[in-house]
Amino acid sequence: MDAFLDVLWMERGLSRNTLDAYRGDILTLARWQARQGNDLLDVGRDTLLAYMAARLKEGQHARSTARMLSSLRHFYRHVLRTGRIDSDPTALIDTPRLGRTLPHSLTEDEVERLLNAPDPSVPLGMRDRTMLEVLYAAGLRVSELVNLDLAQVNQQQGVVRITGKGGKERLVPLGETALDWLQRYLGEARAEILKGRSCDAVFPSRRGRAMTRQTFWYALKRYAVSAGITRQLSPHVLRHSFATHLLNHGADLRVVQMLLGHGDLSTTQIYTHVARERLKNLHQRHHPRG
Repeated sequence: MDAFLDVLWMERGLSRNTLDAYRGDILTLARWQARQGNDLLDVGRDTLLAYMAARLKEGQHARSTARMLSSLRHFYRHVLRTGRIDSDPTALIDTPRLGRTLPHSLTEDEVERLLNAPDPSVPLGMRDRTMLEVLYAAGLRVSELVNLDLAQVNQQQGVVRITGKGGKERLVPLGETALDWLQRYLGEARAEILKGRSCDAVFPSRRGRAMTRQTFWYALKRYAVSAGITRQLSPHVLRHSFATHLLNHGADLRVVQMLLGHGDLSTTQIYTHVARERLKNLHQRHHPRG
């Protein structure tokens, strides 16, 4: 498996998070095979179909199963090329059909309540408030936020330089409010959090290291509760909200595509459905003949 992941990294330049996802998918199948008394390479089409059925029975979503199958396709094609197996067990398995799901986003009022949830009078509260402001203002992925380095921030121009999926770089403006919070945080709170320790991360943890995605996720859930937001919330919901609110206020779809770092416009077009549904609901509620 390590050799397979090395090949993926060298040939396709995949990120560490993507490689970890491949590893997790393969290890999960390996454990399931071990419980059956079989090896990871001792897999046929019927075995994989039984494994997928077991996952669905456990409540796994079709989208998760489709991603898992994609990981296994790449893995078994690799071991077939290296002569470890005689045939690809995924060759005759169809990918589960996926319905088009609309991304969840917060209302502008909910975003405002969430941004106001941290207490900026204490260093960690100011850090968290700034992280939320930057996440919403720039539409970043959570991995892009927690891995943001000081060298990527240009305070004079008010932009951050982000390296996204596939190593693609993009410049994203922060806006006056997020930039103001960032400057206040860098000038007041960051040094207090580090306590003399050295760290390149813009948003270090209390231990003086770059924050993990999980740590920020837990903090976000805590702030959602104090903000009175009852729906399920993840850092990606703020990214969805960023895109949806831009379109609601008249932004061009291609501009949103560039800000999000989407390689394909069709990926961004899903947000037009969200904006259209919201406009229909507003029309029905407020128009006299709605």
